[in-house]
Amino acid sequence: MKRAEKASRIDAQLEALYPETPVPLDHTDPYTLLVAVLLSAQCTDARVNQVTPHLFAKADNPADMVKLSVEQIREVIRPCGLSPTKSKNIHGLSQQLLDLYGGAVPSTLDQLEALPGVGHKTASVVVAQAFGTPAFPVDTHIYRLARRWGLSRGNNVTKVEADLKKVFPRERWNKLHLQIIFFGREYCPARGHVRDDCPICSWAAPKNVT
Repeated sequence: MKRAEKASRIDAQLEALYPETPVPLDHTDPYTLLVAVLLSAQCTDARVNQVTPHLFAKADNPADMVKLSVEQIREVIRPCGLSPTKSKNIHGLSQQLLDLYGGAVPSTLDQLEALPGVGHKTASVVVAQAFGTPAFPVDTHIYRLARRWGLSRGNNVTKVEADLKKVFPRERWNKLHLQIIFFGREYCPARGHVRDDCPICSWAAPKNVT
């Protein structure tokens, strides 16, 4: 099966399984989404959603966040892991938003990626989910599934992202990114995966895939 044909079939199957795609990270605006995505690095969305209500009760905007010390932020976000770095980045990016953008979150990848602690994946999530700009953030689930399904042979997220953008329609990127994540969590784990029990891998993945 050609890669484009396989992608089209996967697309239809994911749309049937997940017609609704709520953003997994609780947020109320671009700023709270940005902070939540930054906290989600090497942390589960569920844990982030447990922590952010406590953080946002203290500061849900850049002006209030910079009034907190880095140590105060760190104490709240400690359960998310990597708290020394994340707390410095949250404080630093909040100050930059005030200095450069009047406290607003910018809407382009380049502007977002220039903020402390904001990498390409985080920026892609924010432009996609907060501003509706087509993007294809690649997390561990998407990286794993794209390779299992034979849609990419890329050995890094940059190559996998480029390959996926080639085979899926641009207008589907934002929703597909979430649908693939949902599918990976429900049907296609990294460990203990049984190819023939998986609704997509059973026909899309090579026989030697586990």
